[in-house]
Amino acid sequence: MPLSRYCKIYRKPEDQKQVMLFSTLTTAVADVASEVLQDIEKDNLSKSEKKTLTDLGFLVKNHESEKRGLLRYIDDVNAENNVFIAIVVLNLDCNLGCKYCYEGKRKGKHALSADTAHDFADFVESGILNNKDALNLVFYGGEPLLSVDTIIRISKSMRSIVKKQGIEFSFSFITNGTLLTPQVVKKLKPFGLRAASVTLDGPKEVHDAFRPFKTGKGSFDIIVKNIKNVSSLIDVHIGGNYTQDRYREFPRLLDYLIESGLTPDKISSIKFDPVFQESNEFAPPDFHDGCMSINEPWLVEAAIFLREEILKRGFRTQLIGPVVCAVERPDNLVVNYDGALYKCPGLVGRKNFCVGSVKTGIRDHRATHCLDNWKNDECLACAYLPLCFGGCRYMKLLRDNDMQGLDCKKGFYDKTLEAFVRQDVTYAEQG
Repeated sequence: MPLSRYCKIYRKPEDQKQVMLFSTLTTAVADVASEVLQDIEKDNLSKSEKKTLTDLGFLVKNHESEKRGLLRYIDDVNAENNVFIAIVVLNLDCNLGCKYCYEGKRKGKHALSADTAHDFADFVESGILNNKDALNLVFYGGEPLLSVDTIIRISKSMRSIVKKQGIEFSFSFITNGTLLTPQVVKKLKPFGLRAASVTLDGPKEVHDAFRPFKTGKGSFDIIVKNIKNVSSLIDVHIGGNYTQDRYREFPRLLDYLIESGLTPDKISSIKFDPVFQESNEFAPPDFHDGCMSINEPWLVEAAIFLREEILKRGFRTQLIGPVVCAVERPDNLVVNYDGALYKCPGLVGRKNFCVGSVKTGIRDHRATHCLDNWKNDECLACAYLPLCFGGCRYMKLLRDNDMQGLDCKKGFYDKTLEAFVRQDVTYAEQG
């Protein structure tokens, strides 16, 4: 039985007689003696060793059967999924004036109407929940909490629909946090609110420079106050967006959170991501500091550094493992304020990538969104395929004005994955 193509082997600097195996497919980690690799090549393992390594995903029957399994992987994941997730863009309005705003020139006094909310309810009731156990909505904007009445209207409709079908309903929102008061949370919890994702772009002076109110006043203090006041009521996830010249400031944010009482037990997770540069069609005219590829060299150091800083303080962050993009998931949709359907928030407003509407239903998007771009010999032979599946179509579009081809992440994972895996092992043992 050969070693899986999706097994990475890392030498242990503190013990040259040991190696660490990591499966990018199963996320299993195993420390084994170096001689085991030779025993695998010579087919000289004991039955128990073979069984253990096979169960963990390190050994496979043969590479051809493994390849067939990977070709089915996303279909199998989709077949097993029992939750329908929709991101609902309530508006493109906001009370902040963020320098890098992803909505950019799309912003304006646009809001989801009562008629569109009704059409969305009809769409949900039309059969998309068949064989599902749950419906989860993620309210998005603009700033979704400028549309609390619409959140309640939609949630009432959804609760009525799922009650008839005997399934669960919950919702969360992605918010700037300035309006996330206990009063608002208590008002929304009876309708299904479970969590909120809030953005903090570094310590106070850094955040306030990037995410001020439209008046120019800083927003940091009110956001932290609101997080403190609602963290016992709902799950709070903190995100943050960094640029090349600012990411080293983020550990001061983590220390401030702890000093303020927002200790790891109060926060569900923290994850920081680079600011990506939107296309000229939508980007704010004065912002040019975003990155265009995950393979930009500075991101290697930034990603490892920030993840370490989060974990060593005891906060939770995203584990390393297979992630299937929403573009590949039929049960994931983005509903724009006008009822148009998209597969990714970054594609909203790009008419060529609209996949239907709540009135007409979903169109086939396999060709337009390049769903099979990873089904080639080079990708199937790459150890990182389960972590990538062709990369981010949105990033490919931004960089090349074309979604055809790959957003290959091999260079990034060559330089970061071992550090990520060692981080997860170290802090799992400490936790």
